[in-house]
Amino acid sequence: MGLTVDLNADMGESYGAWSLGDDSALLGIVTSANVACGFHAGDPDVMLQTMKLAAANGVGIGAHPGFDDLRGFGRYRMQVPHATLANQVRYQIGAAQAMARAAGSEVRHLKLHGALANMCSEDQAMARACYEAALSVAPDIIIMVLAATAQQRAVEELGAKFVGEIFADRAYNDDATLVDRSKPGAVIHDANIAGPRIAEMVKAGAIITESGKHIETQIDTICLHGDTPEAVAIARSVRQSLEGAGIEVKTFGT
Repeated sequence: MGLTVDLNADMGESYGAWSLGDDSALLGIVTSANVACGFHAGDPDVMLQTMKLAAANGVGIGAHPGFDDLRGFGRYRMQVPHATLANQVRYQIGAAQAMARAAGSEVRHLKLHGALANMCSEDQAMARACYEAALSVAPDIIIMVLAATAQQRAVEELGAKFVGEIFADRAYNDDATLVDRSKPGAVIHDANIAGPRIAEMVKAGAIITESGKHIETQIDTICLHGDTPEAVAIARSVRQSLEGAGIEVKTFGT
């Protein structure tokens, strides 16, 4: 049986009159969509529109909760008590479930956003609080984790269903966490680099870090960020590179 991998993108991040990303173009390339739930981005109109478009394209729908941080797009590290954080995750998943059903679909997976995701990749107890909260309202949800980090250790400890994720447009530290966005080279903007790089990682079954270290891990899905000017070009490059390497691109779990 050949290699297969899912492609996911964060989307639904427009808000009111403010528009971000080309979701319609991405939904013709990716196989899973992580839809903002209104805390870091998105609003009810955007959520429903995005989910309807995802359903029409046969793309799997996921809830993408983040910190309550519209001003900072969920990228400010915030200190929130775990009990409060758990309720914020429940609240956002509930909104996503309602909108997905209104769109004639269902929420299949959960993926944490931004600073919340980065902090949970370092803090297993924090990750567990978020995942337990998600499972309390959606027991069958599949959790998308940053592969080989505290996120994965937390979900394995819980015995929940999960898929391991790597990033097409982000550089890695030697502990499998993402290089901070404030550092040079943290975000990859060149589509000609992103595609072949990811195909190499999937074939190797490993994250390849900035230093060249190989971290063997489960790679089920690849994230393509939708909020950069080159997002669609990178998405096309990644898909073409994977398929050119004989790797089938399809929604995980199908």
